[in-house]
Amino acid sequence: MGTWQLQEAKARLSEVIKKADKEGPQSITVHGYPTAVVISRKEYEQLKQPQGSFVEFMRRSPLYGVNIDLKREQTLTRKDDIA
Repeated sequence: MGTWQLQEAKARLSEVIKKADKEGPQSITVHGYPTAVVISRKEYEQLKQPQGSFVEFMRRSPLYGVNIDLKREQTLTRKDDIA
């Protein structure tokens, strides 16, 4: 990832944009701290795409299909060991 100081990025904006398109994300710093990233339109479109439903996410889990015993007492109160 290329890194640009804000002043340099402003002065050479077309170059920053071309590099983002051809080489990947370009980081912009303000006072030495990473503040922004310029990415290509193609990368932006990929990031903005929905990544699937929650159900699909759960099905991709390594625990999908594992049988877990989730039984619990059906009484209104439970015994505890608080003294």
